[in-house]
Amino acid sequence: MNRSPKICFLADETEKAREALSFLEKRYGGVPHSKADAIVALGGDGFMLQTLHKHIGDELPVYGMNRGTVGFLMNKYKKKDLMKRLSKAQKIILHPLKMKAVTAKGKVKEALAINEVSLLRSARQAAAIRINVNGQEKLSELICDGILVSTPAGSTAYNLSAHGPILPLTSNVLALTPISPFRPRHWRGAILPSHVSVGLDILQHEKRPVSAVADFTEIKNVVSVEVQEDRSVGLTLLFDPEYNLEDRVLNEQFLV
Repeated sequence: MNRSPKICFLADETEKAREALSFLEKRYGGVPHSKADAIVALGGDGFMLQTLHKHIGDELPVYGMNRGTVGFLMNKYKKKDLMKRLSKAQKIILHPLKMKAVTAKGKVKEALAINEVSLLRSARQAAAIRINVNGQEKLSELICDGILVSTPAGSTAYNLSAHGPILPLTSNVLALTPISPFRPRHWRGAILPSHVSVGLDILQHEKRPVSAVADFTEIKNVVSVEVQEDRSVGLTLLFDPEYNLEDRVLNEQFLV
């Protein structure tokens, strides 16, 4: 690209994100996303996920700059050399999970998740969940607070807090991680090939209700959930070479 890219700047509602938006638009100009070559997202990881979901069909690369707290999915915020940084940025392609949930009323609902799909108990009693992989029963009953299926990009988020494994971005696997498992007490989850279909059936759903959550979308009182990577959707994130997401995911495994 010989000309400078047209940028759509988007910012979270926080004061420092809005201040950055005002400065960068004045310095570099800004266009609507329909006319942009790239999106620059200003905020934290939550805002990056919101941006990716909102513009999932636009096929625009997204370059994040951290105006939040952790900023794992973001680059460092700098006012200078934005065009140079964009020209040298490395691409990471993420494929989301597709969740298909059936509710107790028989309704079928679908949603995409970039980080994880989680099933969570929604009453005082623990959930009872049967686990199937590619239609074959693998665990007849898991008594737990919940269970989640995580992408490699999401493996350092909720999955890690639930003591799940950190997955390299190029590993082509998913993490299946129980949340506070009671029985079987020593089952700690599984690492699955990314092409498999994970089926989760809610046992005794009237007595032990469960909600399913795909990133920001919550579906209550589900009776079954199917989760599979959606290879038809590719999300492009841009990272400075020295701040590469793949290296950061790798380094997370050695933090103490």
